[in-house]
Amino acid sequence: MSAREEDPLAAQQNVPASGYGEYGEPPPLPVARFGHGSRVPGWDEAVDLEKDPAEVPDPDSVEVPEELRAEIEAHMADYPDRHSAALPALAAAQRRYGWCSPEAIEQVACVMAVTPGYLDSVVTFYDMLETESVPPHSVYVCTNISCMLRGGYELLDHCKHRLGIGNKGVTPDGLFSLEEVECIGACSWAPAMMMNYDFHENLTNAKMDQVLDEYRKKGTQ
Repeated sequence: MSAREEDPLAAQQNVPASGYGEYGEPPPLPVARFGHGSRVPGWDEAVDLEKDPAEVPDPDSVEVPEELRAEIEAHMADYPDRHSAALPALAAAQRRYGWCSPEAIEQVACVMAVTPGYLDSVVTFYDMLETESVPPHSVYVCTNISCMLRGGYELLDHCKHRLGIGNKGVTPDGLFSLEEVECIGACSWAPAMMMNYDFHENLTNAKMDQVLDEYRKKGTQ
């Protein structure tokens, strides 16, 4: 039986009956696309030239807490180009408000003298910058190879059972969210997890329970 007869996809992609290629490799699979033909929604929407241009928020109209302003300005001083401070500045705002709300983004934009749209493009790119309100305690359990080999999936299952939620779920009391994640850079201390920005390594089910109990006592702090 020829490669074409074995693989119905070959006929759909007009692969020659003689084979797939010089080394017999299969053709690349088609890339999944959105219904309107693009991988990115809105690619075919024309720019609205009637809209006002994006503007940097007016410092006289945006109130920024002094502690947040000082932290953002300190981050800006660390870089020759202020745009490079976007990540630590947004992280500072998220620590204060719990997420990068439109108001938080406007405050950061005001201090950094950039447009909110510029910061919004950063927020929507990085997974750990939240675009919606989240619980005070985010549990990230690693299941990448080192953690997987040392019980990462079993640890994740235990955490699901203990919290009573599934992956990307939120506990009924609103204190915890749970997410299975890829490598968190703690391979030498696997299995590992993060609780917000805190690392917890060499975990067992008992250690996981201790961590959850500790953060539950903290409540919304």
